[in-house]
Amino acid sequence: MPNGPDVAAAPDPTNQPDEEDLPAAAAPGSLMAIGGAEDKLGRRTVLKTFVESAGGADARIAVIPTASSLGPEVVEVYDALFRKLGASEVVAARPETREDANDPAMVARLDKVTGIFMTGGNQLKLSAVVSGTAFGEAIRRAHERGVTVAGTSAGASIQSSHMVAFGSGGSTPKQRMTQLAAGLGLVRDVVIDQHFGQRNRYGRLLMLVSQSPGLLGIGIDEDTAAVITAEDGVETLRVVGRGVVTIFDGRNVVSNAHEARRTAPLLASGVVLHVLPAGSAFDLTAKELVRQAAAVDPGEAEELAVAGRDLRRLARDIAASDVSPTVYRRRRARQNSEGDRA
Repeated sequence: MPNGPDVAAAPDPTNQPDEEDLPAAAAPGSLMAIGGAEDKLGRRTVLKTFVESAGGADARIAVIPTASSLGPEVVEVYDALFRKLGASEVVAARPETREDANDPAMVARLDKVTGIFMTGGNQLKLSAVVSGTAFGEAIRRAHERGVTVAGTSAGASIQSSHMVAFGSGGSTPKQRMTQLAAGLGLVRDVVIDQHFGQRNRYGRLLMLVSQSPGLLGIGIDEDTAAVITAEDGVETLRVVGRGVVTIFDGRNVVSNAHEARRTAPLLASGVVLHVLPAGSAFDLTAKELVRQAAAVDPGEAEELAVAGRDLRRLARDIAASDVSPTVYRRRRARQNSEGDRA
């Protein structure tokens, strides 16, 4: 009787690796959405935070200047800045076309980096060149394996699932103020706008939230960053820098966006507003402020401790004298006056 086909042996269930023996999946890296015009000459708080998050002295940073209209000098500026702040290496990765963005050699430039920085410029160009390409996917994979991904201005907007392509400023939300394009989706269900307070972009972000209430609107001031981290399924936004991060939560909005014509002003009632200065934290998952204990200056803490000791001593002296506080104060004032004359 001929031999039958070879049959692979069934895996031995007793020889399988224990769950705790498997390598732990890398936590996603931090995201930094910077509102543009970050300080490059003074304290450089925002850029310093990025370099530290990317590994400090071990940081290997890829600068992506695709959105910029400037030439090699834009990379040279950030190269000098990041090295001055301690980074060990800075490389350029500049796809100018979707063909470039699908080139394996271009994609490979992101393989060993610890930080990715996307410059400002034309956000529609950045989306048109990078979104949906192998290069865009490489940015997403880098983020998932723990690389810090930052972007300023246009580089901030593209981090969200939906990004502002272009539009006018103004404080009143109006129909057709702006349009959306596809972002990289590194942080989902949000739309990020930049140069927010400085260019009065309240109206257009309110318009987007009114039209798409499922999106959380995040507006970031210049020289300010929204630093987003994920842990145990919870995404938390923390604010770093000189300005504020403004958040519009439109889950309960009442709006006429579905029927407003042309450039008519929009009804937007019930939008919850959060204005977050540096040091604030916001739970993006629960869409609520993270309450934090108030920090006490060490000098103020010592003054409070001294005042507390003085009050306790005063209470003991009053009790020992068995007199009212008013009589005691007069007596102490008289004794101090006699001591001065002596």
